[in-house]
Amino acid sequence: MNNIEAFWQQYCDSEGMENIRYKEAFQFGEKADWLAGLVEEGTKTATCSSFPLYEREGESLPEIGDYQIVLNSKDEPVAIIQSYSIEIYPFNEVPVDFALAEGEGTYEEWKEAHVAFFSRELSAQGLEFTEEMLTVCDRFKKVFPK
Repeated sequence: MNNIEAFWQQYCDSEGMENIRYKEAFQFGEKADWLAGLVEEGTKTATCSSFPLYEREGESLPEIGDYQIVLNSKDEPVAIIQSYSIEIYPFNEVPVDFALAEGEGTYEEWKEAHVAFFSRELSAQGLEFTEEMLTVCDRFKKVFPK
């Protein structure tokens, strides 16, 4: 059993859960350690992603109740989160309170960082960022470790 599976099993055992799977184990963005740390301390309780990239990659959108394992830059598990709200907004209509829930600073800092990140990610897929691009806004709670 690898360390990700062991981490998940530890959570399941602590909650008396059986036959439940996590959706994915992943790193947040380009600053994986900093963002994982924000989740660990409870500052980061939301994340948004590019709807066009879900379409391009044929991935299913997150769903309420999904569990995900947050990894650091060394692919080590640091936290388990569970989605409780999934909403889709054009980038330029993402609510300020949502942007602040991402825990990355002011709304202006959030916007600047996300325009740069989405522009790079979309460009790598031959797509172009626009302010009207749909974003998948996922609010979550950290469920492990408590």
